[in-house]
Amino acid sequence: MSHFQLSWVKTRAEALWMKHFHAGAEENRGLVVRDELAHTYGDVCRCDSQASSPECPAAVGPDGSCDDAHSTRPKITTWEAGWNVTNAIQGIFVLGLPYALLQSGYMGLLLLVLAALICSYTGKILVSCLYEEDENGHSIRVRRTYEDIAIACCRHICPYIGGKVVNAAQVVELVMTCILYLVVSSNLMCHSLFFLPLTPAACSAITFLILVPCMLIRDLRVVSRLSLFCSLAQFLITFIVIGYCLRQSSQWASRSLSAVVVDFDGFQVAVGVIIFSYTSQIYLPTLEESMTDRLDFNSMIDWTHALACVLKTAFSVVAFLTWGEETKEVITDNLPTALRMVVNLCLLAKALLSYPLPFYAAAEILQTGVLKLNSSAEGTERWTLVLRGSLLLLTLIMSLYVPHFSLLMGLTGSVTGAAMTLLLPALFHLQLKWTQLDVSRRVLDLLILLLGCFCSISGVICSIKGMITAFEDK
Repeated sequence: MSHFQLSWVKTRAEALWMKHFHAGAEENRGLVVRDELAHTYGDVCRCDSQASSPECPAAVGPDGSCDDAHSTRPKITTWEAGWNVTNAIQGIFVLGLPYALLQSGYMGLLLLVLAALICSYTGKILVSCLYEEDENGHSIRVRRTYEDIAIACCRHICPYIGGKVVNAAQVVELVMTCILYLVVSSNLMCHSLFFLPLTPAACSAITFLILVPCMLIRDLRVVSRLSLFCSLAQFLITFIVIGYCLRQSSQWASRSLSAVVVDFDGFQVAVGVIIFSYTSQIYLPTLEESMTDRLDFNSMIDWTHALACVLKTAFSVVAFLTWGEETKEVITDNLPTALRMVVNLCLLAKALLSYPLPFYAAAEILQTGVLKLNSSAEGTERWTLVLRGSLLLLTLIMSLYVPHFSLLMGLTGSVTGAAMTLLLPALFHLQLKWTQLDVSRRVLDLLILLLGCFCSISGVICSIKGMITAFEDK
């Protein structure tokens, strides 16, 4: 094939991509026109091209208008945003990392670092999809939510479905996370307060009553403060376990990781546990919008993921070196009884403090993205309380009555988690920023797409196998 033919094929392929999939260029031209009209007539948005800067924090909507409700939303500092991200990526999954390291060997160490880098990258490119450049090269925040990004990307294929699918996936993921924290809190209460005559149903009811005030949370700053205490509880757990393991360092000489991974099923589980212990992408558009200084967002993501990587790696390695082949699926089961009770109480506090973040995010999506409730309209407060109360009650009912909930969450999480964390950020970034990306960035996004497909498919297979085994054992 001649050089001319190769050039023609490449040009034709890019033209097809731009026509059917790439949404950024067309939308960007529209933004520039709206910006010029705003400067000329002043009838669009008085914040001009710096609408998304810290000096003028109002967001420009997809229709070119300012959103007063979002522009007047209480702001959070970079530290508060960082605590929320730390809460998300230092979750209950951390307790399973030593066992994941046992299953994956030396590859697990590499995965702990790669997962932090990949999830940090997908978080940043997801937020970059909220922005477009005007004719002067200034970045304007033209989209507010994950849903807005999906609508922009799917406008040529399924304009009415893309946003709804993303909203549904977010709500399912967040509600499942809330139920998980409720189940974990109830179980930890039963095990930690074993000296009290409490049944599992009574523990669930007590946990539910403790979480009822979540219905009243309207301010992300309150969630940020709770995330701060949640992160402190996680740090305390980490340092307690690491401290105990360091005292057992005389046993480390007999422990070694496997250089070759032979158990493929175990490796699949390890990949899922490690990657999804870093997921925070669902929260990032809202957190970035609420930050007083959005220019600090990328550095905040880098530092939170770097800190998480260091702590998770140290936690996993010293725990494995202490218990080796005897490492349990949940590392607290390896601890002595007295120390296990202390750690379980810290875990109980952490699980309860973790609940408000996904609950707040799910309620906000349902209120603004699905039901389209206007916070300034009369009577909205009553419907907001009904919505949040119903959501809280739903999580309680599902935690009590859904059989094999952990397997169900594994199945749904394999689809929604992989999509929201890996697949969609990379896909949307390719679609909206295609002309701005060099070859290496395009290849990187494509590799993340493939990784997301692998995690999703392997997770679904493992969950279905687990369900089949569970129902056969009944």
